Amino acid sequence: MTKATLGKASVVCVALCVGGSAWAATLQDMLGRWRWQDFTIEVSKCQGDNACAKIVAGPKNVGMDVFASKLTAKDGDWVGQITHPETKEVYNTRFQQKDKDRWRLDGCTAAKICLSGEFVRVK
Repeated sequence: MTKATLGKASVVCVALCVGGSAWAATLQDMLGRWRWQDFTIEVSKCQGDNACAKIVAGPKNVGMDVFASKLTAKDGDWVGQITHPETKEVYNTRFQQKDKDRWRLDGCTAAKICLSGEFVRVK
């Protein structure tokens, strides 16, 4: 391997390593105000390393807790149970951070009713 090839390989390795860690979302990244469907949700830190989420505006159930379980890291995403603010059904959900202002969520109830959508940061 020539010095030029070795240099290029090193640059690619560093870019991949740095780029990969940039996408490792933390719960800190989820803190703030978010819009999901017709609801505004405030996500805050609570009890140790957990996050809590409450409906702060929407057509119904203002004040309701949305996170029905502790969110845990899995394969670079966050998984846990959420309660739908309109129906109060509990979904087993995966959160994937798309960028600093968007989280993609996908989940299903025990009865296999599924949903997907995005948390979009409220400016």
